Amino acid sequence: MLSAKLRAVSFFIHRWLGLAIGILLCIAGLTGSVLVFWHEIDHWVLAQRLGTVVPAGAIVPVAAIIESIKTAYGKKQWNLSTVAPPQSAEEPYQAWLETPAHHHWQVFVHPYTGQIMGDREWETSWVGLIYDLHYKLLAGETGTLVMGIVALLTLILSLTGIVLWPGWRNFMAGFKIKWKNAHIKRTNFDIHKVSGIITAIFLGLIGFTGFAWNVPQAKVNEAIYAVTFTPKPAAPVSKPIPGQQPLSIAELIQRAEAVIPDATMTYIVLPKKPDSPLIVSKRQTQESSQWGNTRVAIDQFTGELIQLTDGLKPTRAEAIMSQFDAVHFGTFGGLATRILYVFVGLAPLALLITGFVMWKHQRRVPKPGHS
Repeated sequence: MLSAKLRAVSFFIHRWLGLAIGILLCIAGLTGSVLVFWHEIDHWVLAQRLGTVVPAGAIVPVAAIIESIKTAYGKKQWNLSTVAPPQSAEEPYQAWLETPAHHHWQVFVHPYTGQIMGDREWETSWVGLIYDLHYKLLAGETGTLVMGIVALLTLILSLTGIVLWPGWRNFMAGFKIKWKNAHIKRTNFDIHKVSGIITAIFLGLIGFTGFAWNVPQAKVNEAIYAVTFTPKPAAPVSKPIPGQQPLSIAELIQRAEAVIPDATMTYIVLPKKPDSPLIVSKRQTQESSQWGNTRVAIDQFTGELIQLTDGLKPTRAEAIMSQFDAVHFGTFGGLATRILYVFVGLAPLALLITGFVMWKHQRRVPKPGHS
């Protein structure tokens, strides 16, 4: 009896949620499929526009790159926020700047000559537009909230789909699609159930992480700290010294590099305010994340280490949250899972079409007593 009631409730929720958010979920899925390989696509796009980087000797130190960018863009009063060193011999330095109007620009610098290769406004670039459509429907903060709610409903949609899967009664039948001598409605249903069960867990994880990112008001991170009994670390701050200027960027970077010196620097977050630290992200050899999960925070006035987050020794909460990127973008299993995630992103379109066909058919079924 409980099972029948659970299935009935799940069916009602699954049907109407699917119809309600189907179009928005398709937008998120299709754009997500593109974003799985956006780095590789963008590398090719930039090479066509800016030219290729040919390795030639040692790369220019990152501190010199920072000073070069500040000199070139300082008159525009743009704030240089982040600089990412090249992660391969053929990549340029990438820097992020924010304008007074809160637009974001990327600047690309040749790593062997120090020359600025070009720049672009992120919001109007091909990938920026797709990101904006994926995360906020090109609709600002309202769109961010809407897509966050869609992400949560996607998790519910996935869970109810798992409950309704026919494979709980006959496991092998749950993965079969009947093509031969089958009515089109039967084949349609089989496509829905098989594509749904294969992608349900992945869509659920994508939905959960998307909700956590898009709706910070839900305090998902705080909840993870609480349920894992992990104290949340305080945000690192610099302590301004009256009458003293901050140390040079070169010296701050040198101090940060001395902390876990064998790790690879992946990006630098420059101090934005007097009490902001310099933060260096690093990737240790055993870390699988592209950017690493090791963070070094340095006081910009004293050069002292304020906070160290060791990617190889995370707290229970950090161990969970550090996997958000991997399960959302499909990088946890390397190239194989990234390819899989392309199809996971296409699945909502197939599920919407097949689900809509089933709904239309059920609406046309005559009720008992009617001709």
